[in-house]
Amino acid sequence: MGDSDAGQLKEAGPEPDAHAKGTQAPSAADPSTNPSAGTASGGRRGPVRSKALLLYAGERTPHRSCGIALAEAFDRPTAAYQSLRRGGITGTGTCGAVVAGRLLLGEYLGDPDPTGSVTPALREAALAYERRVDAELERGPSPSLICNDLVAAQGEFRGARRHQFCTALVGQVAGIVDELLRERGVDHRPSPVTLDDGSVEEF
Repeated sequence: MGDSDAGQLKEAGPEPDAHAKGTQAPSAADPSTNPSAGTASGGRRGPVRSKALLLYAGERTPHRSCGIALAEAFDRPTAAYQSLRRGGITGTGTCGAVVAGRLLLGEYLGDPDPTGSVTPALREAALAYERRVDAELERGPSPSLICNDLVAAQGEFRGARRHQFCTALVGQVAGIVDELLRERGVDHRPSPVTLDDGSVEEF
């Protein structure tokens, strides 16, 4: 949508459930049917990225919002990441996937001591992350990383085109974060996901 008018923010509640009958996004958003989904630029095309794409696409398991899909892909507690959906709920904040990427770097590379200084690894990764997001993230015609700006050219917020666009963003962020962590000695192996049909997807 891209309009920050309060009347346009009904979507600030749950995101479109691509998992619900009759509202599925095209299967091109699902890495299980299209391995290139979300891989238009940058980032590692590995298991973490595959899990994030699966969770956000919502075609074989219930849809997760962008922040939760990324937190779950990296096996971190998801509660705080719920506030990232739809650009901080309102649509007027920075893309939730981009913010989630920053937080995940902090979770893995930050000092666990709350009084500690920023670790060299986190500072290095944060700077590299900002550079890569700026250079590599597929944002379409958007002039910024504000959620409303990003989705403005993607049709109805609850539509398939917007959903597929955001699925790709989630995959790109997952790949960039995974790569930055691996460069600093963190090789995360994502846990499996139980799918709707009862099967278990390993990564």
